[in-house]
Parts: sequence; C-alpha cells; structure tokens
Amino acid sequence: MNFLDFPVQLGPNDAVSIILDKQANVLLLDESNFQRYRSRQSFRYSGGLAQQSPVILRPTSPGSYHVVVDRGGLGGSVRASVSVIYN
Repeated sequence: MNFLDFPVQLGPNDAVSIILDKQANVLLLDESNFQRYRSRQSFRYSGGLAQQSPVILRPTSPGSYHVVVDRGGLGGSVRASVSVIYN
C-alpha cells in the first residue's frame, strides 16, 4: 500500500488545504480510522477523489487527524502539500 500521510492537529473551526500535482484520492481520517485504513479494514473518512486542487477539508470534531493522499491504484506517484487553515 503506497500513500502519503500528513498528521495534523485540528480545532473545531480549522480546515486543511491540500495541493496536488495530479489527480489522487484525498482522505481526512481520525486516528482510529487511519489505523483501519492501514490494516485494510473498512473505515470512515471525509474527502474522496480530487481532480483539481486545492482541496479543502474540515474535521467533524477537534482532534488528531491524518490527511492521506493515494493514487487509488493508478500508476505513478503524486506530490502533495498540506497546510492547516486556523480559524
């Protein structure tokens, strides 16, 4: 399983901005769902297929999250940058 992982700490009004160099899946996962993702179990997330950037995602509640970027089985690699938008 090949993916990029960006751990972030988010407050109740914060968001994350993700910039991609090509199409990819962008997922915002809490800690428990990130562990489920890594072990290939079913998991819950915000986001999905991003065909253009930036992608803006907001958490459902404050806490520790992982922004995961993967190509979803497509060939090649992707470059991504993640920044937190503090509100």
